[in-house]
Amino acid sequence: MFQRNLEGRLKAAEPAEGGTSRHATGVPLACSLCAGQSRSGVHTPGKGGLQQIFVSVVDKNQVPLMPTKPSRARRWIKEGKATPFWKRGVFCVRLNVEPSSRKTEEVVVGIDPGSKKEGFSVKSEAHTYLNLEADAVTWVSKRVEQRRGMRRTRRFRKTPYRANRSNRSRGGIPPSVKARWGWKLRICQWLKKLYPITHFVVEDIKAWTKRGKRKWNRSFSPLEVGKKWFYQELSKLGRVVTKQGFETKKIREKLNLPKDHWIDAWCLAYSQVGGTLPDNQKVLKVTPFRFFRRQLHTLQPSKGGIRRRYGGTLSFGLKRGSWVKYLKNGEIYYVGGHSEVGISLHSLADGKRVLCDVKLEDIKFLTYSSWRLN
Repeated sequence: MFQRNLEGRLKAAEPAEGGTSRHATGVPLACSLCAGQSRSGVHTPGKGGLQQIFVSVVDKNQVPLMPTKPSRARRWIKEGKATPFWKRGVFCVRLNVEPSSRKTEEVVVGIDPGSKKEGFSVKSEAHTYLNLEADAVTWVSKRVEQRRGMRRTRRFRKTPYRANRSNRSRGGIPPSVKARWGWKLRICQWLKKLYPITHFVVEDIKAWTKRGKRKWNRSFSPLEVGKKWFYQELSKLGRVVTKQGFETKKIREKLNLPKDHWIDAWCLAYSQVGGTLPDNQKVLKVTPFRFFRRQLHTLQPSKGGIRRRYGGTLSFGLKRGSWVKYLKNGEIYYVGGHSEVGISLHSLADGKRVLCDVKLEDIKFLTYSSWRLN
């Protein structure tokens, strides 16, 4: 991990546990997922989550206040002045008393959109509170195409189907585009509940038109439509500021920082509030869950022409994606599919199935979630 002193020299530091990610300049930046309690970060045993440098604070009415240090949060919890809780993998405290001050600084979220990965960074002038790297939603367009193909094949079988709507007018936001921008909006809404955010600084991506290329010009238009919808919805949460890609690059090269999505997001936030180099270089990696809400069976029938049950969002009454604690080993998993006997539990780190046919009495529900920590 990189650190910079007041004279501007680059100083090497020991890499954190949990693995490193490679960047264009070869500087390793690490994300640490911890399972115990430590003096440098507050987290519950086995919960899995980011080892935090700053802890989010809300009052009795869930109004976010300025974050605090883990040591102060521990003291508040020990004295009964605050109650600890988790919000989608981020440790927070809720004050049980009136805060000594409600004065807040300017807190900005930098957003760096991408085709595969997206970066988010929450910072003020003095500190960097949270860095996120999220996987983009990329599967919707193929699913819509597959759904259309299956719907057309049903018209040649004695199967109930809706009437063809060939003459309906085109318009609105395509499902794949809305899913991409809606995913960014959900993350911003989540961050708004944790920090007193005032501004959102977004790198403005553009698609250029070509003269006489009608097919090309029509194909990129959903990008502009989705972006405009995102800016409109984001303006309800705070002031929206847009920057061009070359402006982000200029700031990153000026500060001699490596290329990465969360670093670009940090540079965008830095352009609004200024400050020093990031004092918090830990990254929380987020992957959205992929739900099959409308599919009831597998696409291909098995032997005998029977289609196995597939899809849905409930497993024995539990919403899929919910975080649960397996009582036999104390580990945290998320709920996947189910069989006739029980439900399957998946790892929060890589999404792989760890346990199957688990009884409901062997788990404890923790929280709903639409993503997992990677």
